[in-house]
Amino acid sequence: MSGDRYELNLLVIVMDVNPIWWGQQAQREPEFTLSKCLDAVMVMGNSHMAMTTTNRLAVISSHFQDSHFLYPCKNWTGGDGAWDGTMDEAPYCGDGKYELLSVANNVVAEEMKRVMSTTEMKGNSTDTLLAGSLAKALCCILLQKIVTFFSAGQEMKSRILVIKTAEDCARQYMNFMNVIFAAQKQNILIDACVLDSDSGLLQQACDITGGLYLKIPQKIALAQYLLWVFLPDLEQRPQLVLPPPVHVDYRAACFCHRNLIEIGYVCSVCLSIFCNFSPICTTCETAFKIQLPQMMKSKKKKLKQSI
Repeated sequence: MSGDRYELNLLVIVMDVNPIWWGQQAQREPEFTLSKCLDAVMVMGNSHMAMTTTNRLAVISSHFQDSHFLYPCKNWTGGDGAWDGTMDEAPYCGDGKYELLSVANNVVAEEMKRVMSTTEMKGNSTDTLLAGSLAKALCCILLQKIVTFFSAGQEMKSRILVIKTAEDCARQYMNFMNVIFAAQKQNILIDACVLDSDSGLLQQACDITGGLYLKIPQKIALAQYLLWVFLPDLEQRPQLVLPPPVHVDYRAACFCHRNLIEIGYVCSVCLSIFCNFSPICTTCETAFKIQLPQMMKSKKKKLKQSI
């Protein structure tokens, strides 16, 4: 057998569970709820773990307060194999399924109920903390890479899949871009499956890291899109007919109002971007020397002496 068969592959799914968006969604389309979306995500996760015995899975929920690991969770008592996502020694359930797959479904469902039931409205901010969730996914991947390398001497492939619902938050632009470039440096793929309005930040993330961006036309068919587009890894995708790449909006967000702008003022010291001119940079407090227009000195006319 080839060594690629035993190459470890970690998939981290970041799921946007903003309760405000899902509450409005339940009124607009009662046939597609958060539970239906979670079922589709677990179909994707179970398919990933069932493809090879060395595939691993992690699921993170992201809402406007913080982010949580749905799987594996803190209360997990199944040993290291559950986190590894390996099924070499996993027994079968009575219905013929691997016990690990059945337990993963139950753990994710229970953790999702706990997260949504303990969510309280505090403050005026209702934006999904997607940048923080991506940073947590990135830390999870890097930690597992280190553990895998030093414990087994193996390399590990990894990628992140974002299930996006709510609109972008321009206030997270800098944190978001830092996570994107960190993922690019570590060769970590970021894919995005968008359920509502397009996300300019995720378009940039997918384009920079080499991932796929897809806004699905029918939410009820989420499971089919996840299996068709996002289940294959980077090596398998060139053999498939996938949706064409989208036009990427590379506009930057200003630091003063967090609005996306095409033309702005850039600080020469810290590279902060502003939509309006300011004599002092509000980020690094650098005072700019304003060059006033130079006045041309008028030459004195010599008086002609009359003869």
